[in-house]
Amino acid sequence: MKKWGSYAVDSPMDIKHHASLPMGGHSRANDADTKTRAIFVLAAKLAPYNVYGNPFYEHAGFLNVFSVDSTRAIDKNIQNAELDEKSAIHGMVFDSKEEYLYSADMWANKIWTHKKDPQTGQLTLIDSTLAPSPNDHPRWVEIHPSNTHLYVLMESGNRLCIYTLDPSTHKPIYTNQTYPLIPPDFDKFHPKMYRSDVCFCSQSGEYLFATSRSNSPDLTGYIAAFKLGKQGEVERQICLNPTPTSGGHSNAVSPCPWSDEWLALCDDEKGFVEMYRWKDELLGRVAHLDIKEPGFGMNAIWYD
Repeated sequence: MKKWGSYAVDSPMDIKHHASLPMGGHSRANDADTKTRAIFVLAAKLAPYNVYGNPFYEHAGFLNVFSVDSTRAIDKNIQNAELDEKSAIHGMVFDSKEEYLYSADMWANKIWTHKKDPQTGQLTLIDSTLAPSPNDHPRWVEIHPSNTHLYVLMESGNRLCIYTLDPSTHKPIYTNQTYPLIPPDFDKFHPKMYRSDVCFCSQSGEYLFATSRSNSPDLTGYIAAFKLGKQGEVERQICLNPTPTSGGHSNAVSPCPWSDEWLALCDDEKGFVEMYRWKDELLGRVAHLDIKEPGFGMNAIWYD
């Protein structure tokens, strides 16, 4: 859990480990007696195809950047972009041209904006923006395909906050629009029992899905759906449906990247993946697969 790994995918059933590299940045991040973990990784889809990783928990105030070799396997740690001393970034997202990187910093309670060098893939800091509330703790970010809106999921705030992106500076600007990811007053009925998880746009950019988890098997998590306008504005919240379980550490939704019709949902309380159909703005569960492997169920990745 203290290394970044890459695997060669020769077919859906043929996956081979290629390399593992330690976390970069703080001198104590890789020590066995520290809590630092390699928690999130984002691979660029455009040249030079760098890989960006986030250490988490303590000693996590750096964003790791790795080059890749000719097969696009992880190769060298080429940059450790410095953040705040108390930072712990979780989710990140590029704009559609991969010119700007937006990062959700849970522990510093910020959203970071970096510009990516088109030749080296290294990062230059543009700005960091405090979350609206000191109890928000941004965990995940998603961007609309139009590059006009940024959606920031607040883990502790259990809400989705909407930002516009300044067309000249590319910095996020808070719109004061928020949407709940748990039912009203549930944070009062069950204090500190919910943690929102992830948010993703559908492939068309017409919808956005977000999930929350609970800290108890006696309480379910939730999945929310939103209708988006052509420029990414949120027109309305469609639903806030309970999920089958608490979701455990996961409850992560993964929309299909080539169709709006299908979504996957992972659970690691009991260990399963489910398939949902999105039809006429209604969610219907169509398949359930239990996978009783220790630690299973964090995220689903679609393979075509």
